[in-house]
Amino acid sequence: MTNTAVADLLARSNRLGADPRNTNYAGGNTSAKGSETDPVTGEQVDLLWVKGSGGDLGTLTEPGLAVLRLDRMRSLVDVYPGIDREDEMVAAFDYCLHGKGGAAPSIDTAMHGLVDAPHVDHLHPDSGIAIATAKDGEQLTKEIFGDRVVWVPWRRPGFQLGLDIAAIKTANPQAVGTVLGGHGITAWGDTSEEAEANSIWIIETAQAHLDEHGSAEPFGAEVPGYAALPPAERHAKAAALAPHVRAVASRDRAMVGHFTDADVVLEFLSHDKLAHLAELGTSCPDHFLRTKVKPLVVDLPSGATVEEIVARLDELHTAYREDYAAYYERNATPDSPPMRGADPAIVLVPGVGMFSFGKDKQTARVAGEFYVNAINVMRGAESVSTYAPIDEAEKFRIEYWALEEAKLQRMPKPRSHAGRIALVTGAASGIGKAIATRLAAEGACVVIADLDLDTAQAAATEIGTNDVAVGVQANVTDAAQVQAAVDATVLAFGGIDLLVNNAGLSISKPLLETTEADWDLQHDVMAKGSFLTAQAAARAMIAQKLGGDILYISSKNSVFAGPNNIAYSAVKADQAHQVRLLAAELGEHGIKVNGINPDGVVRGSGIFAAGWGAQRAAVYGVPEEELGAYYAKRTLLGREVLPEHVANAAAVLTSDELSHTTGLHIPVDAGVAAAFLR
Repeated sequence: MTNTAVADLLARSNRLGADPRNTNYAGGNTSAKGSETDPVTGEQVDLLWVKGSGGDLGTLTEPGLAVLRLDRMRSLVDVYPGIDREDEMVAAFDYCLHGKGGAAPSIDTAMHGLVDAPHVDHLHPDSGIAIATAKDGEQLTKEIFGDRVVWVPWRRPGFQLGLDIAAIKTANPQAVGTVLGGHGITAWGDTSEEAEANSIWIIETAQAHLDEHGSAEPFGAEVPGYAALPPAERHAKAAALAPHVRAVASRDRAMVGHFTDADVVLEFLSHDKLAHLAELGTSCPDHFLRTKVKPLVVDLPSGATVEEIVARLDELHTAYREDYAAYYERNATPDSPPMRGADPAIVLVPGVGMFSFGKDKQTARVAGEFYVNAINVMRGAESVSTYAPIDEAEKFRIEYWALEEAKLQRMPKPRSHAGRIALVTGAASGIGKAIATRLAAEGACVVIADLDLDTAQAAATEIGTNDVAVGVQANVTDAAQVQAAVDATVLAFGGIDLLVNNAGLSISKPLLETTEADWDLQHDVMAKGSFLTAQAAARAMIAQKLGGDILYISSKNSVFAGPNNIAYSAVKADQAHQVRLLAAELGEHGIKVNGINPDGVVRGSGIFAAGWGAQRAAVYGVPEEELGAYYAKRTLLGREVLPEHVANAAAVLTSDELSHTTGLHIPVDAGVAAAFLR
């Protein structure tokens, strides 16, 4: 049964973490002290439960807690080698752990264990960091909180900071918490409820002061020509810019993107202090570890054309990389980890919004959320004082901290399609859904396009959250709808790396019964539709300068002459040759174009369920429910082909394993000799 102290801690953590006014995603930590029976001695032992490294308060569960023997943890004070070697204490926490399992102790463990209070919170609220980053933050702390909250000058998170806060609490018994210069807040209490109440009181009191005493224009005056564009116009412009912006963020390694045009962002981009404040960068370690020390700001007005912005982006990117490399060189020591990349994680475009980037969608989205936090911090600090973040050298010490580097090195190896963005047409069922599911399982972000929005969204929901999959409506015969699907893809995930032309249908009729409408419908969907989607996707891929994959789901019928199938087989041959034509044309851009020729995919197939199965069963003189088995018997391997088998081929063709293969068709038909490629 869960310890009462642990249950209270988890409930408090989840409440605090659920409100973005209290802390950001994965930011801050909470703790509780209590006792349990030692299973070895049978005696009561005092323990510390504290949120482990990398966890999120809003979703924290018991396995996310580190559990330490309090006596052993506090005994570390006696062997502490001093601030120059304080990083060694993180490894020492492992020798204080109680039991097995649980999370790894974080750098902030000392803050919780050494402070003499049963319950401790450390949070990163925007209002608290605004005071913490104000030039006269110490005086503001006294003015706002009196002697109930004590100012702590900036110190990098670690063992010494824990000692400092513990000493402050001892010297100030009336205090309920601290403001940590440049960083955040701490609060404590004798009960979980008291600690939470004190945290909320500090946050709300700070915000009330900012609201009452803050200036009306903390970012300065609005700059003419930099106001937000109307929603439809800025979304269209964002979609047009997204692949180019992703190219800027992905010079060193391919990144996934996120876009936001929240009011707080648009306000910041339209005011006088934008350039100055953006150059100062963020302050809270949680912020700049995810956003880099500062963003890239497009210094053009809202009315600048896409072409003008793209040209300026290239110039600004060169300058940004040079500036970041100089920052690294100024601050690096012989022991510093290698520079991790000089591309921006945040790109700000006046009138349009903010693009943020990371190794996956969640990381990119959180980076954007953190920069919104930073904007709020700047607003608060500028409204009552002057924003004064920690200096460059301290930012570098944290960004290239050996402990941070070790954390990065412990990350699991990326999956085969990690960081890639796929658009799959006709993906609400059958082969398309199987391919989308497989690509997502391999780490890709996927967009499910289908005729019906509800079924597309339902399929996406089955695959994962919006950080993994989204559904869009698209009729591939309509160029505007195709472009809208590509635009939705680049706005959802920052770009597009992989297109699967899977949308299709079939009508099985002999020549004399095939109508002109039958012919036109199948050619519109599969020949014209594939052309339109390939064209729109290739345009974005070329702009990204990252290469890409276009995959056609053709058919065994593209090379096999079967009966009563003139329109379907002819259009599949069209698709098959599009593969060859586009492979020849797009190779210079690093875009691979390949095809898959399935056959007999009956189970789970939308085409077969829509009447094609009954038609083909009639042609071959077998019951419809036995059609899959019939197809299997006529193959060399005697195996039925399922959508998952086609998905396997799609995953391999679009992976680095076949990075040098283009213009290829792979049969997935269990062996149909008449369809062997020649």
